[in-house]
Amino acid sequence: MKGAVAAGHPATAEAAAWILEAGGNAFDAALAGLCAACVAEPVLTSPGGGGFLLAHREGGKNTLYDFFVQTPLRKRSVSELDFYPIVADFGTAQQEFHIGMGSIATPGTIKGLFQIHSELGTLPMREIVKPAVDFARQGIELNRLQAYIFSIVAPIYLSTGGARHIYSSRRIDDSLVVDGEIFRQPELADALELLAIEGQRLFYQGEMGAGLIAACESGGGYLHKADLDNYQVVKREPLDYQYLNARILTNPPPSSGGSLIRFAHALMEPHDQGEFGSVQHLRLLSDVMKQTNLARMENGQTANGSAAKLLQAETITRFRSALAGHPVNSRGTTHISVVDARGNAASLTLSNGEGSGYVLPGSGIMLNNMLGEEDLNPGGFHQWDTDVRVSSMMSPTLAIDRDRIIATGSGGSNRLRTAILQTLNNLYCFGMDVQAAVNSPRLHVEKELLSIEPGFPESAVNAVCAGYPQHHRWSQQNLFFGGTHTAIRDGSNFSGAGDPRRGGVFLSV
Repeated sequence: MKGAVAAGHPATAEAAAWILEAGGNAFDAALAGLCAACVAEPVLTSPGGGGFLLAHREGGKNTLYDFFVQTPLRKRSVSELDFYPIVADFGTAQQEFHIGMGSIATPGTIKGLFQIHSELGTLPMREIVKPAVDFARQGIELNRLQAYIFSIVAPIYLSTGGARHIYSSRRIDDSLVVDGEIFRQPELADALELLAIEGQRLFYQGEMGAGLIAACESGGGYLHKADLDNYQVVKREPLDYQYLNARILTNPPPSSGGSLIRFAHALMEPHDQGEFGSVQHLRLLSDVMKQTNLARMENGQTANGSAAKLLQAETITRFRSALAGHPVNSRGTTHISVVDARGNAASLTLSNGEGSGYVLPGSGIMLNNMLGEEDLNPGGFHQWDTDVRVSSMMSPTLAIDRDRIIATGSGGSNRLRTAILQTLNNLYCFGMDVQAAVNSPRLHVEKELLSIEPGFPESAVNAVCAGYPQHHRWSQQNLFFGGTHTAIRDGSNFSGAGDPRRGGVFLSV
């Protein structure tokens, strides 16, 4: 066998599997999955967004590639900006997002794609983009999950002529593409092919970038030529710690998701959790989440602040004691996990926010709306510091024990960190197999609200809800609780699970 992949869409997983079958390594496969996800999961990721890849290379070297978005080098008068709110309809709730040219941060996905390829890849870039090009040109039947995501953010994808041209239904007037419709993106196919031929300069110094900058300068955006010229992928040492019998590697500061997972593990480790789903287990898990949220707020975990203080020993000790007695950018995301027979592992998390509504003409590329995120602007919009790497809740994660290497991660806004926490806990504390670890019910605590999926014993749920007057019992599993697509190499064998909450698919070749 050559390897395995877990991802959030069949096309994303198939692209990675094809590359493994063709002799590529885990990093080639992850990059092919990245390109295919831009086609098959367009609201969740785009070449106009950013992300993180955590790489474990055969021989043991670990590197976190940060190609997330950067705030612009300079600001302009708010009165000149194209920046406005839309309302996303989640059915049971509504939420306001801000879009327009003034919401676009400097994108990093394309530069990340090429730098990771140059340092870790083995196959030609044209071969890596080919599955995505084929999907974009021939079309993909839109599945129910992607249609649902489109419906939530429909005002964004109907907000401009460029967006309507790509995302409108060919069946139904004044509608986005719908479940079961064939969704074609020929301009994105052409753009990916051109990038494979000409390289990243086409976007950062060439015709694509020039078009983006001209549109921003005339249309109310922040970006200038220097923003694209100066953008760099940042290589970091992963956050590296021991939990039970596993070595955990995850996204380090300045991003915060990995630090919050580490903090929660530090609080949990001294405690006996009892059996899965017991009162003891659910109370500890919910209280750890509550204390982690308190620590996050107390230590200033805003989107462009450092998470390092959270991991100081005295902070962990103080919140452990509190437990014994008793916003960061985090939007639309998708995740890909790949392991190969050579001993490589790739954990890749990607985001485009919700999308700005602006599509780079002729390319099919929707740019991000990261500057329109409330988490990035806790003091009000347009108050961000210039020229800083935006922090993120995204937490691509690897777990290494005596026999296995496990690649996991999640989409899911603030819930992604608690989804990863619970999946690792299921694997290492309760000894579950990967399918059970991913599929088991989850809970999440935020701002005193306990959210809990069905499947736990009713008596234990009643007991833990008694301690949280604000609680919501979900009637079924939901993408709200993340999507921990997980792939495992155990000696010469592979296993894994795609999370059903987010259309998960697992393939081995």
